[in-house]
Amino acid sequence: MNVRSRTHAFLRATPLRYYFHLIKGRMAGAPQSDESAILSRLVGQCPRTFLEFGFHPTEYNCIGLKDFKGLLVDGDPQTVRLARALLPSRIEARQSFITLDNIKGLGAHFPKLGVLSIDVDGNDYWFLKELLPVKPAVISVEYNASFGLKPVTVPYDGSFDRKQKHESGWYHGASITALTQLCKGHGYKLVAVSAAGGNVFFLPDGSEMPELDPAQAYRESALRNRWSSTSAKEQWEQVKRLPLVDVT
Repeated sequence: MNVRSRTHAFLRATPLRYYFHLIKGRMAGAPQSDESAILSRLVGQCPRTFLEFGFHPTEYNCIGLKDFKGLLVDGDPQTVRLARALLPSRIEARQSFITLDNIKGLGAHFPKLGVLSIDVDGNDYWFLKELLPVKPAVISVEYNASFGLKPVTVPYDGSFDRKQKHESGWYHGASITALTQLCKGHGYKLVAVSAAGGNVFFLPDGSEMPELDPAQAYRESALRNRWSSTSAKEQWEQVKRLPLVDVT
């Protein structure tokens, strides 16, 4: 384990994690890539509300939506505690381990939803499928670049933990193809992909933004490739024999 990994493990395992991120958050916060900039371009005149599943208070997709009311949901109590200490009153942070049993209630938090963001490293496809009838104006969802263009998702598991599913952490979520097909069936089109190859963005079919072909828009995960010194193809070889649902 290198020095950086030991430092991160220490911060995760001690109360120092809370104070480290508290100081970091009061200095500055940002998304992990260009997600915030993309959302700022896409929101237009949509309702000034957002709902984000899976977040960190100093790095979340909707962080740049300064005039929006928001609900951030995560299962980690320390993350939620930190968010409540850092974030303005217009943003509520709620601790909840998300399942198909409770996500509909969370999805109804705002009468009209501007932005829906899902990044939970697990049941992303199934949660998005459950919330599409809410008709958010903008959708941001994490895709698993390790799955390439195969139209697959992991099966739903109410207690999904990607580190327990496979030691690599590469078995989770759904491919860009699977998510695009799901959204297309509900009247949405793919309009953007984050620069680091982590998130895809959808707007209703009637919007002026041009539609992207997932085969052309796909990007490998720059962060994952760098940290692991592997390619998406090599990552796929390690997880391809695990249970997957073909959504075609």
